[in-house]
Amino acid sequence: MLRQQRDLRIVQQLRARGPASVHDLARELGVSASTVRRDLGRLDRDGELRRVYGGASPRAVPAEKPFPESLDTQREVKEAVAARAVELIRDDDVVLLDIGTTTLFMARRLHGRPLTIITSSLAVLDELRDDHAIQLVVLGGVVRRNYRSLVGALTEAALRVVCADRLFLSCTGIRRNGDVIDDTSIETPLKQAMLRASQSTVLLSRSGKFPGTGAVRVCSVADVDTVVTDAGSDEATLERVRESGGTVVFA
Repeated sequence: MLRQQRDLRIVQQLRARGPASVHDLARELGVSASTVRRDLGRLDRDGELRRVYGGASPRAVPAEKPFPESLDTQREVKEAVAARAVELIRDDDVVLLDIGTTTLFMARRLHGRPLTIITSSLAVLDELRDDHAIQLVVLGGVVRRNYRSLVGALTEAALRVVCADRLFLSCTGIRRNGDVIDDTSIETPLKQAMLRASQSTVLLSRSGKFPGTGAVRVCSVADVDTVVTDAGSDEATLERVRESGGTVVFA
């Protein structure tokens, strides 16, 4: 079994069943106890689980905050990241905006510019709907009210015919192993479809998202071209971005 497969199985088992011993996990995975110990140590450093004596336990995942409430969390940092990200957009670009508070703050800085904005965010729609300089394209789908977004098969189908110059992607965490993760499985397929629909990808991630939270892998840092973050982000993770050919931009 490959290491990534073991990692996924370990995290899934802990979340489903609670704490487990090294020997139980070794038996479940069909590998040696020493292999499991190394896996648990690495996953603990990456923030995926909590290493305890003789085994491991799942890390608590914070409950999802409703979108309006999340606007005020780390607002100053998000505004700074949004301002720096907007500088990467050229007039006449076709821009794909993911959901999230930082992309909403970006939208507020795009008024009056000759752009095509494609989004599944109802918050971005509300912000830009009356701006006649912007051609606004809203992806269809089922309304997810707590996050003011559109999700589901219709959204994914619409993304299959999209060709964007630049995607601005949100996430809930970046691990030291280079995994970009999210804590909402319903949004992850859309993020992956957005990656396929864009010629380049800018990942928006304030320092608090290193390693962040989440159990669902969206992509690798090797799949993004630029990471926009703030001072204090984990340098080892940022170095992995650079080694993968990406650029790190600080707000």
